[in-house]
Amino acid sequence: MARVYISIGSNIDRECNITAALDALDVWFDRLLISSVYESESVGFDGTPFYNLVVGVDTALTVAELSARFKQLEADNGRRRDVPKFSARTLDLDILTYDNEVGSVDGVELPRGEILKNAFVLLPLAEIAPADVHPVCGKRYEALWQGYDRDQKLWPVDFTWQGRLISRAAAS
Repeated sequence: MARVYISIGSNIDRECNITAALDALDVWFDRLLISSVYESESVGFDGTPFYNLVVGVDTALTVAELSARFKQLEADNGRRRDVPKFSARTLDLDILTYDNEVGSVDGVELPRGEILKNAFVLLPLAEIAPADVHPVCGKRYEALWQGYDRDQKLWPVDFTWQGRLISRAAAS
């Protein structure tokens, strides 16, 4: 079994699409390790804020099998591929890591570069896997987050899934 971390994001009908992604992952995998849900400003284009989170799963599926499932799930939820890369999207699922694999695996670059670049990926990953080590730079995700110095704003939001609160907004 491989430990896989998956980034999930949406800025169109966010609650519905994030719920659809979690529902599908819950069917496919025995146990989901779910971060808080964060709202963040769009990066790379002007658009409505995103909801983002990271989910950890253990799986025997290959990177290719995971990638195919995620692309189908995105399509099933209205994801369009005929628009610019940096644009609004209903649902975006990315494989962040697959065990300690490094390099191009089944056409997927691992670990995903956004881990070290984007707060909306690194913070939720550090939240659910603080002691895990980035397979290239060798630092723990918790330490990477503590050293993060880019100006990307994000904040936790209340989010309920399957009748339970999985994420809570920060107290004011």
